[in-house]
Amino acid sequence: MRKISIYTDGGSRGNPGKAAIGVVFVNEKNQIIKKYSDYLGDNFTNNEAEYKAVIFALKKFKALFSKELAKNTEVTIFSDSELLVKQLNGEYKILDEKIQPLFLEVWNLKLDFKSVKFKLIKREKNKEADRLVNEALDQEKNTLKLL
Repeated sequence: MRKISIYTDGGSRGNPGKAAIGVVFVNEKNQIIKKYSDYLGDNFTNNEAEYKAVIFALKKFKALFSKELAKNTEVTIFSDSELLVKQLNGEYKILDEKIQPLFLEVWNLKLDFKSVKFKLIKREKNKEADRLVNEALDQEKNTLKLL
């Protein structure tokens, strides 16, 4: 059996607006093994970006380490989004129609793992994932587009 921690963050400038995600994979020795950031595009809310980060993380784990290894892995996803964590832990209802399909996607992805837990952390404990989000947003902002 293997354990892995994944720190996720999603952010939106404008809410809805330009959005990005940050994901950090950490092994049992608390060492960072992989980091990812991705620009999502425009017209996403912060909550949508938070969910997209979790979806990206679970899919990326399977792509990197195989679906077979996922079946024997206990994953703990750390997020500073109270809404995300409490919805995924069944404490809050999902009222936003845009979030409902994202919730279902996470729920279905969880089935490929031995277990997936969601834990709320303070923003200060999620600095690297937050930095990755802002880096992706800043890079997109600084990209000149010729028409």
